[in-house]
Amino acid sequence: MRTSRLGLAAFNLASALAVAGLVALGIWQVERRAWKLDLIARVEARIGAAPVPAPGPAAWPSVTEAADAYRHVRVAGRFRHESTTLVQAVTVLGGGFWVLTPLVADGFTVLVNRGFVPSDRRDPAGWRRPEGEVAVTGLLRLTEPGGAFLRSNATAEDRWYSRDVAAIASARGLSGIAPYFIDADASADDRLPVGGLTVVAFHNNHLVYALTWFTLAAMTLGAAIYVNVERRR
Repeated sequence: MRTSRLGLAAFNLASALAVAGLVALGIWQVERRAWKLDLIARVEARIGAAPVPAPGPAAWPSVTEAADAYRHVRVAGRFRHESTTLVQAVTVLGGGFWVLTPLVADGFTVLVNRGFVPSDRRDPAGWRRPEGEVAVTGLLRLTEPGGAFLRSNATAEDRWYSRDVAAIASARGLSGIAPYFIDADASADDRLPVGGLTVVAFHNNHLVYALTWFTLAAMTLGAAIYVNVERRR
């Protein structure tokens, strides 16, 4: 009898801990959902806002994903077309490359993702090639270090799978480079590259996860109650 009571007590303790843990996970997912909804609202507001000056060197230490990603910015300068880098990409237009060209602005240089070109149109002869002083508007994006999933950037072979600002700057001998790049807005000129293809999407399955944890907690609690009721019979 005493062994049986000790076993039931241990079972009840384990059940209580399990329920507490599952409820805590559910609450955490609810909080994550609130954070994600706030993030989505802030990003949508940034995208739709009028462009503001791109952050200069004094502001670079404070540039963060949470505060600045997808901010609509503008910058003026001259393109260094000879230092263009092609980064492999898959878009709604198919597979091909992003065209990243350094823009020398007042006091710094920033990589501009001028847009997309298909794999069979990578020869720049037929592209738009703005010369002289130009004004660029687009979305501020944080660097993508290292490469893509299971594919590392091969700098020695000039093969790029992500828009890694520091690595591209090093390979092209660029100095005073901003720690971000700019996805250029769509252009009225229908020649390549095609701008304005930034995909803004956030996975938000936190409500489903929260309901899953709360359901498991309820099932665990129900099982514990059933065992205790049956034990008292």
